[in-house]
Amino acid sequence: MMKKLIVAAVLVACSSAAMADNDIGCGLGTQVWAGQKGLGPKVLGATTNGTFGNQTFGITFGTLGCRQNGVVTASARLGEFMGNNQESLARDMSVGQGESLNVLANLIGIKEQDKTVFFNATKTNFATIYAANNQTTGQVLAALQSVMAQDATLSAYKIA
Repeated sequence: MMKKLIVAAVLVACSSAAMADNDIGCGLGTQVWAGQKGLGPKVLGATTNGTFGNQTFGITFGTLGCRQNGVVTASARLGEFMGNNQESLARDMSVGQGESLNVLANLIGIKEQDKTVFFNATKTNFATIYAANNQTTGQVLAALQSVMAQDATLSAYKIA
């Protein structure tokens, strides 16, 4: 039964002309949870996209809501990273350290000498960054940018 469900979902997704969700990229997870709001569907969609490696297939063949001629941008990389790593990023930000938080700092372009300030800012402002009304990756990134803008060192960095 599960096999039939997956095959049906793939067939529906392959015929879909829907654009990829900006928060979690393109792929089967984006197609299956299309139109649903909230953290749960976003995490499930991103997890499905990342776990099954179907974004590569979709980009290669122009299916699953993926486009072959898209341009990779820094904001797209940030959004995809955030979407695929929400739980570990939230955990790392809450304690001000961790591998996911370090990768995020690198993607933003935080210099090595400023990372401690960045890590402390995410820990201190965790409740602001992950406020209840920040349900999408874009909203979380906007909140992070706002927090960074209030710090003398971090205000030099812009999230694209």
